Amino acid sequence: QAYLSYSNVAALAHLAAKPGWEITRTLDDIKIWTHEEGDVLSFKVEMQVKIPSPLAFSLLSDFTLRQEWDKHFLTCQVLQAVSEEEKMYYVTSPPRRGHKPRDFVILVSQRRPCKTREPYTVAVRSVTLRAVPPSPEFSRSEILCAGFQIHRKSSSSCTVCYFNQVTSGVMPYLAANLAGSSKSIEDTALECIKFLE
Repeated sequence: QAYLSYSNVAALAHLAAKPGWEITRTLDDIKIWTHEEGDVLSFKVEMQVKIPSPLAFSLLSDFTLRQEWDKHFLTCQVLQAVSEEEKMYYVTSPPRRGHKPRDFVILVSQRRPCKTREPYTVAVRSVTLRAVPPSPEFSRSEILCAGFQIHRKSSSSCTVCYFNQVTSGVMPYLAANLAGSSKSIEDTALECIKFLE
């Protein structure tokens, strides 16, 4: 358990620090970056938000609030609060045309910064729980590495970076909808900013 939590947070920090991110879209308060490595595509969405970083951290680390702004989350329930910093959730996504709805079992690890320059971290990865086996109604999906880093800008503003790593299994779907998916990423980011502010 401790190892999973540690590796969850470490994987997000490692992804954020990778060289070679390419910027693909710039809007007023949003920048979208991509990073390709082998058959893994990663997204980074950088959002400028006018609220203090500790508040952004508390709102983004509670995944039961996620469906208020992210239409990819249909339901989200806490399966287990492992500790104050770790929770396991069961998430379902709405069906896409011609596909079954997807479901996920995820571990969310939240960390406050130890030093002033470090970001707040909310790291996400899929886990396997015997108590929640795959069900025939859903297509069980996997999150390799995702989450938020929240950097303080001033006492009343912060930069929220959302990361998500996608495997080749999702690639054909994404490639077919890259224009659509960057639009969807944009819309989700705007909803996230609206929700936070």
